[in-house]
Amino acid sequence: MNNFIRIFFLVLFCRSAIVNAQTGKAILISTNNVNMVLTIGANNRIYQSYLGKRLLNNEETALIPAGKHEAYITGGMEDLLQPAIRLIHDDHNPSLELRYVSHTTKSIDNNVSETSIQLKDPKYPVHVVLHYQAFNREDIIKAWTEIKNNEKGTITLEDYASCMLHLEAKDYWLTQFHGDWASEMRMQESKLTSGIKEIDSKLGTRADMYQTPVFFLAMNKPADETTGELIAGTLAWTGNFKFHFEIDERNALRIIPGINTYGSAYELKNRETFTTPAFIFTYSASGKGQASRNLHRWARNYGVLDGNKPRLTLLNNWEATHVNFDEKELVNLFDDAKKLGVDLFLLDDGWFGNKYPRNNDKAGLGDWQEDKSKLPNGIAYLVKQAEAKDLKFGIWLEPEMVNPKSELYEQHPDWILKLPNREENYQRNQLVLDLTNPKVADYVYHVVDDMLTKNPGLAYIKWDCNRNMTNAWSPYLKDKQSALYVDYTLSLYKILDRLRQKYPHFPIMLCAGGGGRTDYGALKYFTEFWPSDDTDPLERVYIQWGYSNFFPSLTISSHVTSWGKQSIKFKTDVAMMDKLGYDIKVSKMTDDELEFSKQAVKNYNRLSNIIWFGDLYRLISPYEENRMVAMYVNDEKSKSVVFNYNLNTRYKEVFNRVRLQGLDSHKLYRVEEINLMPGVKSNLAENGGTFSGDYLMKVGLSLTPGKLIPLSSMIIEINASN
Repeated sequence: MNNFIRIFFLVLFCRSAIVNAQTGKAILISTNNVNMVLTIGANNRIYQSYLGKRLLNNEETALIPAGKHEAYITGGMEDLLQPAIRLIHDDHNPSLELRYVSHTTKSIDNNVSETSIQLKDPKYPVHVVLHYQAFNREDIIKAWTEIKNNEKGTITLEDYASCMLHLEAKDYWLTQFHGDWASEMRMQESKLTSGIKEIDSKLGTRADMYQTPVFFLAMNKPADETTGELIAGTLAWTGNFKFHFEIDERNALRIIPGINTYGSAYELKNRETFTTPAFIFTYSASGKGQASRNLHRWARNYGVLDGNKPRLTLLNNWEATHVNFDEKELVNLFDDAKKLGVDLFLLDDGWFGNKYPRNNDKAGLGDWQEDKSKLPNGIAYLVKQAEAKDLKFGIWLEPEMVNPKSELYEQHPDWILKLPNREENYQRNQLVLDLTNPKVADYVYHVVDDMLTKNPGLAYIKWDCNRNMTNAWSPYLKDKQSALYVDYTLSLYKILDRLRQKYPHFPIMLCAGGGGRTDYGALKYFTEFWPSDDTDPLERVYIQWGYSNFFPSLTISSHVTSWGKQSIKFKTDVAMMDKLGYDIKVSKMTDDELEFSKQAVKNYNRLSNIIWFGDLYRLISPYEENRMVAMYVNDEKSKSVVFNYNLNTRYKEVFNRVRLQGLDSHKLYRVEEINLMPGVKSNLAENGGTFSGDYLMKVGLSLTPGKLIPLSSMIIEINASN
């Protein structure tokens, strides 16, 4: 038998050598469960040969034919479809050919490796480096590209994708997420047909509002939570983006993710390098659920600021006061935060401006000094008063924006993005500052730095961005206006880099008129994001379901508010699925509602590690039934939390039992409903019972015993028996 094995591998090795001699050397990019194989062709171009489930024997990757799909297709040559890169040389030649020069693979740590492939045009000194980082345990590949100009003159980049992927399947099913203000992350699935499908944005200051820079792409048949072969991808860029999907004449699909080059031809001078944002993707042969868990683990470990550290629960004053408050009223609201048991009080919009006080959204933006009539003792006094009540204190800022009715606007009209010969165009009565101007970027940095320097006890910032770019023109860029969209985002990153060098772990929520900046380009600087200004819990079920596909729960801020007419229990149960907060008039609560809310915060604090750091299993989709069910399971499979939401159910509608996932078949678990209103007993048939993981995953729980009540909810705690 041993001799047979030796002969088998000798034959295999010889066959591999023959294939390599014919098709070129394979470049292997691997995670624990995924292989991506690139091959150096006989013409010295790089081809994508394989992307899919990892082969058991890496030696056999050398047997995969090179194929015809160039890994980073160039414009102006023989390809007739959309290229990944297209540029114009200094001599106006619009072509580019990229040939292999060399490649390296290095270990970043015991989990991450990076492969860099050097390519060069044989006729022009233009160099391109394809980068692929492989995250083994998370099964994530992060791809980006460097474009280097060594020509004596300037080249103009017309297209500059982050990377390019090729798939071959019978059919392709795209799941995208679209919406608008207060209606983010609406899920939509469609079958791709021959030709082009593009998802993009042209918003300037943010990545998304109408379209979100995330997608699932299933092969052969639609994928569900547990079955199907698919790619899940997202672009780490806080600006205009584009996903290009194109099926060719042989039914092969090319995916080209990157910056949207609309209005953004980008000039590179001699010796300059342009680095694209990263495209982050995972392959799953086990449905969308596994892809999401891959992304969540990667995000907590690598993609989000302090992704493995606890978050703060908070009470925001916005619903209680809007911009109409004074110092005394705010200090009184601290008592409400203490009653609830949250960690922090957040002061929202309306605290600044003197010549033009912020008494509505028409004035004051840009004048970041405390309104003396509202806060005569300043922010420092509020911080001390909060600390005296054992609370942390946070504040709202929107440093990239300006109201025309402000001192900043009067003093620096040349700091503002606006057309010089047309009327100003407002959104929320404000304009965008020109971050491409280094003086403006420095000003924005100091808005935040000065706030933190003067108030060292400040514990949290909500960073907002309430409008897009329209009628935009940069006085600083002058005749280089096509750089505006890209350079604005790059300048924002430089500001954030500078802040994080000084304040590496300071918690900041990322907000953009709701969920306008939900991308991993920004999230590496922020601890969480605000997913939507729509906090009606019924709508939030769909919104939070959408975000959960790509972002871990501890990044999704979910608040209990006065929106919606549902019970306080339903509102709280929905918010507890992610990062819990409150934005509500606590004084308007009944005694039972307050008692329930205090206990809910205690429950959340006890279970938060499971919710924040556990594996998410989406069990029942609100797009398929009039309910939503999801659960989190910790790494040890010893603790779990199940969230069940009945939506607008119909008369005599029947729901089946729900089979759980992710548990240990051999362990015994105790099942208990929590978050009950005072005096209410659970009607869960299994409440208080002990069951094997095998039983819970095969037989399941009856989550709708008795009469089906619309807009009702249930949270179930599951603990392994000792």
